[in-house]
Amino acid sequence: MKKTIRIAIDGPGGAGKSTIAKLIAKELEIDYVDTGAMYRAVAYKMQETGVDIKSESDIYKMLSETEIDFADDNIMLDGKIINDLIRTSEISKLASDCSALAPVREKLVELQRAMGRKKSIIMDGRDITTNVLPDAEFKFYMTASIKERAKRRYEEFLSKGIETSYEKVFSDIETRDHNDMTRTLNPLKKAEDAIELDTTEMTIEDVCRFIIAAIQGGTDGDS
Repeated sequence: MKKTIRIAIDGPGGAGKSTIAKLIAKELEIDYVDTGAMYRAVAYKMQETGVDIKSESDIYKMLSETEIDFADDNIMLDGKIINDLIRTSEISKLASDCSALAPVREKLVELQRAMGRKKSIIMDGRDITTNVLPDAEFKFYMTASIKERAKRRYEEFLSKGIETSYEKVFSDIETRDHNDMTRTLNPLKKAEDAIELDTTEMTIEDVCRFIIAAIQGGTDGDS
């Protein structure tokens, strides 16, 4: 695209944010930033290094020695590809806990905003439209029924050979929704100027077409 734009997508787990954002990034030939994966990366490192989630000083020290980046659709933690290692229920729960910590949010939001200043990007997460990129040119809030979101996440785990149950996935999503929406620091909520999409009955193609049409309509005559 000729014009530099920032596309921000928020919503609860399992709404399809990452899937849609990746497809739109390819369609528009811009970079995709998976902020959820960044929090998962921090959670994974905390788990692997035994950092106490209650020790702010230890967390600050760990973060000062942590590098997170994206390359060829891979998320890199200190130079290592960790794609599948961070896609477990345990890491998902810890990532939710980590996202409520001031040191973690401070570090990752700083990195995310820096990415948004350099180039056209599409970024999804829990507080992108309201906190990370409040001045993004395009904002969307994606949601779906909790049953549908649990079903999608359960099928994702099965496709990757991760053993779990639908009931556990449903419970984990329910817990994370509560944590994300009630945390004191930048809770998940719909930005007033964001376009809301309920994807429960929509196909991936339907959602992509809707968002791309909205973006292209908004950039007509501006590029």
